[in-house]
Amino acid sequence: MVGSAAPRAQRDAARDAPSRWQLLRDVAVFQAKLALDGLRDLLLSPISLVAALLDLVTGGDRPGRRFYDLMHLGRRSDHWIRLFSAGDRIAPNSGREPARPGAGVDGLFDTLEARLVRQYERGGATASAKHAVDRALDSVQRRPGTAGRRRAGGALDPGGDDR
Repeated sequence: MVGSAAPRAQRDAARDAPSRWQLLRDVAVFQAKLALDGLRDLLLSPISLVAALLDLVTGGDRPGRRFYDLMHLGRRSDHWIRLFSAGDRIAPNSGREPARPGAGVDGLFDTLEARLVRQYERGGATASAKHAVDRALDSVQRRPGTAGRRRAGGALDPGGDDR
């Protein structure tokens, strides 16, 4: 059976691929994390200069204490934000230890997501928005030339030919 390996690899890749909703969630969470990371960097930049200046001026028995304490705080915030954690969905873990579930910013986003899912399940505004986005994404993914065509009654043509 020479050709059986390729279909199996395709099935495995399709099974491991995230859904479009998982992709949209990961993109939104990544953008929020980028903003948080950028704000942290914006704050750390002047604070690090002041800390280093104070360390240089005051010296003492532990020169650089304030600056290096700030570096440790920055490292802890990196571990908390986990900016690129969405990549773990499909990429191998490459030997590092997995993060604790619910740790850091990911835990906050998981809580928010759970609340949105509960609202969706109750049929709230989240459900209506999801259906609207699903319809829009479906129309974009149709074959070329049919996405914007409408029937006489104004409904979108699902791909049939009106000629």
